[in-house]
Amino acid sequence: MVTYAVVKTGGKQYLIKEGMTVTVDQLNLEKGKKTQLEVLLKFDEEGKAFELGQPLLKEEVSAEVIDNVKGEKIRIAKFKAKSRYRKVRGFRARLTKLKIIKI
Repeated sequence: MVTYAVVKTGGKQYLIKEGMTVTVDQLNLEKGKKTQLEVLLKFDEEGKAFELGQPLLKEEVSAEVIDNVKGEKIRIAKFKAKSRYRKVRGFRARLTKLKIIKI
């Protein structure tokens, strides 16, 4: 039976299961380090076992940092018609890849 969980990190929520790789906002951890993620919800694939935190469960999910990477470049363009105003900026998010070890 596969157990799923909803975890919270970086102000966002992610639906995960054991053995899954997930990309989250950068965590200040080195490659190979382990971390604990806060659990909001835990359930199984059949929907029989269901635990909901108020707001968090006491359990935590353990994950290992696989790598710290950069996301794709996003281009931001500003433009005003008839005034020769054009400005282009770029942005690359810093991300962390996590492998979920145990729920």
